Amino acid sequence: MVDMKNMMKAARIYGANDFRIDDIEIPEIDDNEILLRVKAAAVCGTDLRMIQNGIDETNAFYPLTLGHEFSGIIEKTGSNVKDYAVNQRVCVAPNIGCGVCDICTSGNSHHCKKRHTIGLDIDGAFAEFVKIPADAVLHGNITPLPDNISYEAAAANEAFACVFNAFERYGFYPGETALIIGAGAIGLMHAALVLMAGASKVFLNDLSEERLAICKNIEPRLITIAGDPTEIINVETNNKGVDLVITACSSVIVQEEAFSYAALNGRINFFGGLPSGRTINADTNIIHYKQLSVSGTTRSSHDHYRKALGFIEKNLVDVDSFVTHRFPIDRIDEAIENASNQRGLKQAIVFE
Repeated sequence: MVDMKNMMKAARIYGANDFRIDDIEIPEIDDNEILLRVKAAAVCGTDLRMIQNGIDETNAFYPLTLGHEFSGIIEKTGSNVKDYAVNQRVCVAPNIGCGVCDICTSGNSHHCKKRHTIGLDIDGAFAEFVKIPADAVLHGNITPLPDNISYEAAAANEAFACVFNAFERYGFYPGETALIIGAGAIGLMHAALVLMAGASKVFLNDLSEERLAICKNIEPRLITIAGDPTEIINVETNNKGVDLVITACSSVIVQEEAFSYAALNGRINFFGGLPSGRTINADTNIIHYKQLSVSGTTRSSHDHYRKALGFIEKNLVDVDSFVTHRFPIDRIDEAIENASNQRGLKQAIVFE
């Protein structure tokens, strides 16, 4: 006889396009681990790719519980855990480095070659409970959650931290202009940061007029452009182009066209990666003669994660408004469908 008190619901992947809600046992923890009662878990583009294409992480396994953007309440702590307490509100950065290699000790554990990631190769948070491994407990992955931050905003902070990583890389100065291509939650997060830094004009470009309208309603200062942005960019910048171009989507065409929108001495950030095997054709003379700086960023450090959370705590960015849909775990298919079809912005799975 199965004791249902020890069971929980979890959304797990069994292979490409094989995603199921299962009743499984609540994880057991050892003396150095934490059991977290999940309160909110946000859907990410990485989740969509894993559902559509299957797992490509060499250390991963089937079935795997997805979900790497999450927050919750500590349910249990191991006997050796001293810095966290039962019933404490927390959120968790998912990337776990080895802690001893040169990459980790430089503060870049999110790029550790031995890295594990909750929700990518360790069971994640599309479940009522998730086990936080000992290395994550010891390495600072867990951050106490201030009372004025909702669980949904805390879950979305993982994505926001990745955006802040890019912001630090490309740099931005008061009075500059920016073009962000991709009117999703990520694009809106980039817009929030450059506006906070004193942007004079921020252009948000997408094919979806519906998503542009949502973003404009959240942030009225945006100049939204549906379709080809060339004419409006030229008019608004006196044919100079923009100081910063961010590709907040996964598109070969967008990456190829990004160079044409940049001003002399401009910067381009390839934030959205391309599907495996896809490459772009780039005229490097444009980079040469415009003196462009081109960067790419992925993931975020624990420092990015905590600083981004601080922006939310100080009410500098209203991340709650970026979460447009909320579903219980048994309706996660609707959240996945919305995200796949670009309905709304951020989709969150919430637990009572």
